[in-house]
Amino acid sequence: MSVLIPRPGILQIDPYVGGRSTIEGVEKVIKLSSNESALGPSPKAVAAFRASAESLARYPDGGVHRLREALGAHHGLDPERIVCGNGSDELIELLVRAYVGSGDEVLFTEHSFLIFWLVTLGVGAAPVTAPEKDLKADIDALLNRVSDRTRIVFLANPNNPTGSYVSRDEISRLREALREDVLLVIDGAYAEFVTRADYSSGFEFVDQDENTVVIGTFSKIHGLATLRLGWAYCPASIADVLNRLRAPFNVSGPTQAAGVAALQDEAHMEEVRRHTETWREWLTREIAGLGLKVYPSVCNFILVRFPSATSAEAADAFLSSKGIIVRSVARYGLADCLRITIGQEDEMRAVAHALAEALVRETLSDG
Repeated sequence: MSVLIPRPGILQIDPYVGGRSTIEGVEKVIKLSSNESALGPSPKAVAAFRASAESLARYPDGGVHRLREALGAHHGLDPERIVCGNGSDELIELLVRAYVGSGDEVLFTEHSFLIFWLVTLGVGAAPVTAPEKDLKADIDALLNRVSDRTRIVFLANPNNPTGSYVSRDEISRLREALREDVLLVIDGAYAEFVTRADYSSGFEFVDQDENTVVIGTFSKIHGLATLRLGWAYCPASIADVLNRLRAPFNVSGPTQAAGVAALQDEAHMEEVRRHTETWREWLTREIAGLGLKVYPSVCNFILVRFPSATSAEAADAFLSSKGIIVRSVARYGLADCLRITIGQEDEMRAVAHALAEALVRETLSDG
């Protein structure tokens, strides 16, 4: 037995397991388990990535200047207050490392992104969850769970895996009620999919306060998941802290080039947005018509509730038998639900048909 003892909390971590990609014995699968882009990356981003192969012997720009300038121009933000990372996960971890320690608490809603839980345990702090209301963040419940030990409140907006969001007014109410020494981190991984008038990406709150950060990613609407590219818009003081903590060359050169090109392709982003909305609404209607509960979503996925955890497992197994991979969300406390990514038209029709067939065969009967 090793005499080396890891820091408190680390052995409580169950390693993160991503969505499945393969089914044994099936050569070609329909993968709808990881909320990847249905249309893939912009052709401009692919071309920029390929062109960067000529400079693989060189270290990348450690300051990520061109990408930060492109992000600033695209979103109307100060590039000096943007920090880029190896996926948004890295930036979430850095924020926790910077502002949370042993004995502190980190707060988020009960069905939030699992990374919040994992990075909190990693620094020896206590994860605290607040109940949701019909799978939507409840601001009052969050505020009721704030204690003297709370250091960060994470708000995934929209939230994965529920697909729900809270309005600008609700975020404002949360921020105003939090102490000045509590950092509010808004995870906007799916923000680009939202077109609701009452939605805010959260950038305005970063500009108003010294204790709010917004996290973004290139994995979703930009379709660059394999490159691991995330970014954070921060108050200047927090950007300074993150730049002191992050690795010197944490974003590769090809990744930076692809990110810049992706931001320049507005037409591709709009095409992805339209496609997602069209087939999200179609699939929602089709599955709801089967008598299953489908929660309202503004993201590139839907969450479907089954009569029981047993029937959700049966549905997952039946879909797998048809070569279709969706996402079990039992680890999120939603054992009776499955999350389904919005894919291409033929994939959406295949899912709807398979679920209808499963119901006809009584595969999903309770128990």
